[in-house]
Amino acid sequence: MLWLAIASPLDAFSGLLLSAHMVQHLLLLAASPPLILLGAPLLPLLRGLPRKLARDGVGPFLTWPALRRVGNFLTHPVSCWIAMAVSLCIWHLPAVFDLALRSSAWHKLEHACFFGASLLFWWPVVRPFPSRPQWPSWSTPLYLLAADLLNTALSAILTFSDHVFYPTYLAAPRLFGTTALSDQTCAGVIMWVPGSLAYLVPAAFIAIQYLSEGHQLVRPQKMISKCNQNSFPFVVHRAALLHRFFHKSTSLSVLLSPSRRAASGGARGRFDLLSVPMIGRFLRAHSSRRLMQGVFFIMALAVIADGLFGPQVSSANLAGVLPWTYWRAFVIIALLSAGNFFCMACPFMLFRELGRRLGLRKQSWPKALRSKWCAVVLFSLFFWAYEVFSLWDRPIWTAWLIIIYFLAALVIDARFSGASFCKYLCPIGQFNFVASLLSPLEVKIRDPDVCARCQTHDCLLGNERHRGCEMELHLPRKSGNLDCTFCLDCVRACPHENIGVLAVAPGMDIVRDPQRASVGRLSRRLDIAVLALVFVFAAFANAALMVTPIARWRDHMAAELSLSSTHPLTSALFLALFLVLLILVGGSVLAGRAIAGIEDPIRGMISRFSFALIPLATAMWTAHYLFHFLLGWDSAVPVFQRVFGDFGWAFGGQSHFSLAGPVISMEHLWGLQTALLDVGLLATLYLGWRISRVYASGLHSAFAVMVPWAGVAVLLYTFGVWICLQPMEMRGMPAPISY
Repeated sequence: MLWLAIASPLDAFSGLLLSAHMVQHLLLLAASPPLILLGAPLLPLLRGLPRKLARDGVGPFLTWPALRRVGNFLTHPVSCWIAMAVSLCIWHLPAVFDLALRSSAWHKLEHACFFGASLLFWWPVVRPFPSRPQWPSWSTPLYLLAADLLNTALSAILTFSDHVFYPTYLAAPRLFGTTALSDQTCAGVIMWVPGSLAYLVPAAFIAIQYLSEGHQLVRPQKMISKCNQNSFPFVVHRAALLHRFFHKSTSLSVLLSPSRRAASGGARGRFDLLSVPMIGRFLRAHSSRRLMQGVFFIMALAVIADGLFGPQVSSANLAGVLPWTYWRAFVIIALLSAGNFFCMACPFMLFRELGRRLGLRKQSWPKALRSKWCAVVLFSLFFWAYEVFSLWDRPIWTAWLIIIYFLAALVIDARFSGASFCKYLCPIGQFNFVASLLSPLEVKIRDPDVCARCQTHDCLLGNERHRGCEMELHLPRKSGNLDCTFCLDCVRACPHENIGVLAVAPGMDIVRDPQRASVGRLSRRLDIAVLALVFVFAAFANAALMVTPIARWRDHMAAELSLSSTHPLTSALFLALFLVLLILVGGSVLAGRAIAGIEDPIRGMISRFSFALIPLATAMWTAHYLFHFLLGWDSAVPVFQRVFGDFGWAFGGQSHFSLAGPVISMEHLWGLQTALLDVGLLATLYLGWRISRVYASGLHSAFAVMVPWAGVAVLLYTFGVWICLQPMEMRGMPAPISY
């Protein structure tokens, strides 16, 4: 890799093409340094010295206390990261970069700085033998993610700039029909995508290694004790040589001194939201839920009224701003930071309560429909209609959609017992259920022994004061947030106060496959797996159809086919892309199963790996919704000014429908979106690895199972990054007009 960077024909092209120069830099920054460190170069270097010189000359020098202090400072993660960041930023300044292009000596110094700083940067990551880690293993992925953010910022500047940064390339002969600006854009993309993968792939591997059950770091002394000296004389001799050279007390990070993990201090108590003063009391009170539902009900009525009778301009109507700019962003943030609290405050459930009080004789939900297939159809139809009929741009249609929701909740729950509408039909609820699998809070029992002694099961059946769980979730057998509306009826009904809103490891419920209350095993629920795949598909399709290149291509194809509208083309595109996703996911799981020689049921494997894609899809949803919210954070202000003005109430003067400006710059927004996708990819790969270990006991078999499926995940991630980098339609955003 080092030869390819500085001695191959690539070096000759670096003065003519910035893209070639960027490949050269990537080899120096992210390829050759970690590979060299992985080779553990200290042992062969010492072995190559004369024994007397190594013992009497090098040994005392390396054990010198001043050198140990310098070594500790240089190899500290903070020092290493700063060295890489400073080198990367300074040498990409236009004046400094051009100086390196004009002078061979400065060019060699640039390469030396990149290579030396990168050796330091990768030292805390690789931790070559023999070394002492100064930070715990869990910090290494964060260390790499911080480097990826810096890489993303620099590459975004190169990719989206409308002028050439380095004048030398303007005067250079153009090759392959490129322009200096297009060459710079290509260089930015090379720095962005392969550069990010160079940081993200090791981060994912280290995170998987650290979080895997039973994982232990193998240190040299442990390795030596386990080795058969007849089989590994070369390794044992090298290790013994180092022990003769240096003292065990040496603290220099490049010397032999293994780190030891501190023993855990025992089990820690889980965080319980209901134990927090004021917040817990508020959530426990039954009137609190009615209060939240009432507030949202009033807002829903305002959206309906303005959607029906207000101006039919989405940016000037409450029905075009509140649901599509604010509500979606707040829901996804709440799901990722807390849990499914929107269902707790859902205004549609007020009509369900009204249906209960009508006194109609109720029936059980039809047994043939007790699955998620109806929800899958309605969920798919919602996102299809959103794109085909531009619901975001038609306030009156948004108003009627909310009215239909209220009527459906009233009719279904007046006719059928239980929470049939929430459990089997509601598309919004299904979105929340799937995304809440990543929530850090879960309604859960505190002490299993208390539930084992309980004879009444009030959490499920209810009592004379409080009703039990309408979703038929028996709390001792409940696992995860699937089908849980966070109504907290079980908390109020439990006579033992043994139920709380407890902290859990986000996403770990996807790895486990227990027999769940009301749901059963997820590996046997193909309907829920398809629901998850629709969630994944809609995350990328919904965002992709708003980017300018795809919108122009769709319009062009409609014109070529002489179509009067783009609706048939959009529908066909939706169906085709979803089938492609099904084929990719199913084919990758089948390929991994065949390579590893696993005989487990295909259906269960495809179902479980489908759930592992949820973190990446949720990251895409978050990046998409935050784009609208952060750019249109003040879009509701002129709308409320207009509404109050219609009633003759002056509020902040005349309404001007124009944006005050985004909360953050576009460069920072792109960085935020990429960081979200980075985290989503890492979480998806980790869950996929854990699921692979369930089906394959050995590491090689587990990798064989995972690699084809991981390729699909990386493909989706790349598509998501491409979407975020494209110019996007400002759907529902205020235009610079005055109402």
